[in-house]
Amino acid sequence: MTASPQLTSDRITPAPGLQANAAPPDSEQLKAMDAYWRACCYLAAGMIYLRENPLLREPLNLEHIKQRLLGHWGASPGLAFVYVHMNRIIKAHQQSAIFLAGPGHGAPGVLAPVYLEGTYSEIYPNKSEDAEGLRSFFKQFSFPGGIGSHCTPETPGSIHEGGELGYSISHAFGAALDNPDLLVTVVVGDGEAETGPLATSWHSSKFLNPIRDGAVLPVLHLNGYKINNPTLLSRIPHEELASLMRGYGWEPHFVEGDDPMTMHQTMATTLDACYAKIRSIQQQARDGGPLLNQAKRAIWPMIVLRSPKGWTGPKEVDGHKVEGFWRAHQVPLAGVRENPEHLAQLEAWLRSYKPEELFDAEGRLMPELKALAPTSTLRMSANPHANGGLLRRSLRMPDFNSYALDVPKPGVQRAGNTYPLGVFLRDIMAENMTNFRVFGPDENSSNKLQAIYAVSKKLWLEDYLPEDEDGGELSPDGRVMEMLSEHTLEGWLEGYLLTGRHGFFSTYEAFVHVIDSMFNQHAKWLSITQDIPWRAPISSLNLLITSTVWRQDHNGFTHQDPGFLDVVVNKDPDVIRIYLPPDVNTLLSTANHCLKSRDYVNVIVSDKQQHLQYLDMDAAVRHCTKGLGIWDWASNDEDEEPDLVMVGCGDIPTKEALAATALLRESFPELKIRFINVVDLLRLLPEREHPHGLSDRDFDGLFTKDRHVIFNFHGYPWLIHRLTYARTNHHNFHVRGYKEKGNINTPMELAINNEIDRYTLAIDAINRLPELQVKGAHVRERLRDQQIECRNHAYKFGIDLPEIDNWTWPF
Repeated sequence: MTASPQLTSDRITPAPGLQANAAPPDSEQLKAMDAYWRACCYLAAGMIYLRENPLLREPLNLEHIKQRLLGHWGASPGLAFVYVHMNRIIKAHQQSAIFLAGPGHGAPGVLAPVYLEGTYSEIYPNKSEDAEGLRSFFKQFSFPGGIGSHCTPETPGSIHEGGELGYSISHAFGAALDNPDLLVTVVVGDGEAETGPLATSWHSSKFLNPIRDGAVLPVLHLNGYKINNPTLLSRIPHEELASLMRGYGWEPHFVEGDDPMTMHQTMATTLDACYAKIRSIQQQARDGGPLLNQAKRAIWPMIVLRSPKGWTGPKEVDGHKVEGFWRAHQVPLAGVRENPEHLAQLEAWLRSYKPEELFDAEGRLMPELKALAPTSTLRMSANPHANGGLLRRSLRMPDFNSYALDVPKPGVQRAGNTYPLGVFLRDIMAENMTNFRVFGPDENSSNKLQAIYAVSKKLWLEDYLPEDEDGGELSPDGRVMEMLSEHTLEGWLEGYLLTGRHGFFSTYEAFVHVIDSMFNQHAKWLSITQDIPWRAPISSLNLLITSTVWRQDHNGFTHQDPGFLDVVVNKDPDVIRIYLPPDVNTLLSTANHCLKSRDYVNVIVSDKQQHLQYLDMDAAVRHCTKGLGIWDWASNDEDEEPDLVMVGCGDIPTKEALAATALLRESFPELKIRFINVVDLLRLLPEREHPHGLSDRDFDGLFTKDRHVIFNFHGYPWLIHRLTYARTNHHNFHVRGYKEKGNINTPMELAINNEIDRYTLAIDAINRLPELQVKGAHVRERLRDQQIECRNHAYKFGIDLPEIDNWTWPF
């Protein structure tokens, strides 16, 4: 092959000063590696096109071609190229390693070596290592009932789908944390490199402690194009790109060209040198050298691989450039079923890999090529870190009951809900110092979780200033991960969980939307794994959503958004859980349950400010176990039919619903009110729609079949209607929640604006109950007057009335 105009070979040697610790492979080894790579490229193309005649043992005809040609060729040769070279490193050094493919739809370039090294056939016996197995392997790709074009959960060795554009590096670093013997190679697509999450995640190297963590070797794969546009990083000058990567804190090494044998030689030499550098950094740190003594971060090596898009594929199709251009992105020859010339060109392309030299008569990879791959769990596709549930150990958990808040009477005392949780997390951390981490975007102290710093400070490997000693809580040994990027933190946490560990993430409610798409992808991953028996269960992803909408009166409209719950409810009910504990003890019980669970995304909504406390620990455990229930102490309908059902779901909505109940009972003593609190939001769904769902009989028993239900909800009110639409009494559900009415308000004024306040709820009850519509006229007017008084006081003094702030349950 000749070099394309965009590619040069004058920068294909490792940077000066980077020396390998072993001689590079000789020419025979390189030829064998090239043959192995050709086999990978052949399989990658075969997946896209072939359903029969997998080894071209007969002339190619239309019966052998899939009816629909789906898949992405462009990045696949480069991915396979890196994979083959990593196999040599693994064999030479007996190195434990996993492989992450960042480019979207790059699965063919990974599935091919996974199949060739035998793991695929071990897990899926009908995809055996012979001609018939290869035929089945080809047919399943992007085929109904088969597998997708990403590195999906069905792909052995995968913990990252290429379609999750932007998260590959953060996933890789999450996998490396607390895995000192693991090397994570991550290929970053140059289209992916244009995303915000990816750009920020380059900073992850500043959080890698070379003593206790493994290493991450990024390979920025510049093949020049996205779907039909050039990529930014492929078109900037060499020195500008090198400066960019150095500015991020990496030591870049370039492998550039398109001649396979030259590229193999260069990649092998560069990879040897990068590996030597990684081991040198780790050895120096672990021997107590200058890196440890100075508590400095390391400057890790990375590789920039510049190769043509669609490398080794058709150079031109119908007079248009393909190899090295965006037309190689998906299916280079899309008209093979209609155009005989395309069919002939496809056959010539596939035969150019010389499959007869690569596979024996039975259709198995030649033994001398098979020997190039590692064996057993050293294969990246069989490494247990990529099936983290195999390595997962349950957390050593202190008894959450010992952190209980004494609650002698419901609704009287106030306490911060999240501070005791921080104490609980502190002691969990102390008992699990190698497999548990806490993540948060510079907000753990703000979220009142600062007790964790007593056992583990914030990880910080950069420079220190003298003033950092005064409350900075920084340490190179810290296990609390803080960075002002929800994307990167979420990616670290997901990588950490997927490789068998445990974590806890807290963030402000208004900003959890930053990771909407990341949550979506992780939930989808968990959903698929439910039906993959060889995937061992992993620890749940636990999200504490705090600094909530009803206490964002000081930050204004931008900080008022409880809509993450609506996003969560869209996902597979088998993997999502939503909890809204109203006080300290229900929060502790909920967190204890979530931290022990597996294969879920647990979303816990709990504000960090001072709140009324309702349940002692025994009552809290019972209540959380049920998920929702009647609070007898707040109800007066025992042994009778209620006139009204009042419901609180969330801390502030519960308080306001209780206050409304008190107003009604004080004004109308004869009124029978049932008070219900909901902790587990998805209990509202029918049992046929969610594992936690209530039966219709139980739901009707609680909420009645015909009485008015005033439901005060933390989030957007229509979510409750969505969850309860199929219930008998849904037409009598009157839901109050956040309605985008707010700015710089006092807490009560914000509640009034959105009609979740006690006065609005009580007036609503008076208006809906026929026996009160006339009788309650004076009470209704008095309540409206009190609303006006609240507003006037807020505008005059900037705070709420003392009797509002200090309200307690009066009965």
